[in-house]
Amino acid sequence: KMSKKILGIGNAIVDVFVKVDDNFLSKNNLTKGSMKLIEKAEFETLKDTIKIEKIEAGGSVANTIAGISYLGGNSSFIGKVNSDEFGRIYKKSLEKIKVNFYYSEKSENLSTGASIIFKTPDSERTMCTYLGISSQLSKNDINVDHIKDHELIFLEGYLWDKGISEEMFKHVINLAKKNNIGVAMSLSDIFCVSRHRNDFFKLLINDLNILIGNENEINELMQKNNLLDSINELKKINKIVVITRSENGSLVILNNEITKCESIKVEKVLDLTGAGDLFASGFLKEYLDKSSINKCLQTGSELAAKVIEKIGARLN
Repeated sequence: KMSKKILGIGNAIVDVFVKVDDNFLSKNNLTKGSMKLIEKAEFETLKDTIKIEKIEAGGSVANTIAGISYLGGNSSFIGKVNSDEFGRIYKKSLEKIKVNFYYSEKSENLSTGASIIFKTPDSERTMCTYLGISSQLSKNDINVDHIKDHELIFLEGYLWDKGISEEMFKHVINLAKKNNIGVAMSLSDIFCVSRHRNDFFKLLINDLNILIGNENEINELMQKNNLLDSINELKKINKIVVITRSENGSLVILNNEITKCESIKVEKVLDLTGAGDLFASGFLKEYLDKSSINKCLQTGSELAAKVIEKIGARLN
């Protein structure tokens, strides 16, 4: 049967993969495992000191949308790129995996966003992200024709960061509500949550159908020190809240009920990039296919397990 359609809206960022040692990180004052936003100049400097291993289209929501396409889902993406080399790579790599890219790239004053992903021998990843034009996604880039025939729209917390993005976010939610389309969001990153906690909580109460986050992000959102306290608060809100806990599995809170799922053991973890993004792929694809919550969690876990056994955040 034809799968229901999902539209992802997020930062369009090219992932540039590089192998480094711990020494490189300390020499460049990078905190292992962190994501740091950098300016154009620092991005260019870093780019000149590295040997690129591979380049692919990235961005958290885009990774999720690619995973849904990998599962045979019907997926589209909107994100802002420039008509430069990275922009072309971006567009091509989505076309190649049959994701509809609803954005007409034009010549912009900023270059296409890129994230340098430094992988150390322990398979931890440290990211330096230059958002470039991706952070300028505005409500003018999104119209009702892009949205109306989808069942669900998936947004990322990362998008909330600047004035025009927040306005765009609200515009999308209004269009979704008018057209009776569900809205799902990922919390993206703990620092993102601490910056926008009140806004995100309001979104959860008023606008979202589904919220996805890891244990730390959820505790930060709810201002609790442990997951049990967060869960007890979230039970009072009638929303689907999906919480990932890496090797401790995952769970969903819905209608005062908790459904849990074990994580899937993997032989060898190669790269943790995209585990959360791909968990969301499996969960949302099954949700759109009206599967049980158990099956949603199970497929999410399977995809997360698959992606950490390879380099990069894509399976297709």
